[in-house]
Amino acid sequence: MSIIHEVAKMTAKGQITLPKSIRQALGVDIGAKVAFELHENGQVVVSRAGAEHEDPAIGAFLDLLAGDIQAGRHVQAIPDDLAQGMLDHAERKAGPDEDIDGDVDL
Repeated sequence: MSIIHEVAKMTAKGQITLPKSIRQALGVDIGAKVAFELHENGQVVVSRAGAEHEDPAIGAFLDLLAGDIQAGRHVQAIPDDLAQGMLDHAERKAGPDEDIDGDVDL
């Protein structure tokens, strides 16, 4: 079942305009690249190019999760202390001019 269903008309040159609701959902604007993936069943998946794998570690993790979901394996809940630690780190504001706490190995 789809979240958004839109129809676009193809021009004589094979061009289509992505409907506004799709552009907004993908977070794309002028100059952004869009990827098309054709599956064996004829389904086409449209995504923002590079969106899933901007960070190789995150991309690999998402691929691992997708494989578990397809195989019917359920993701277990993480321990509360680990979840809290992740939330604490996610709320930190960091930038290139911020001081680094602790030792850093280069």
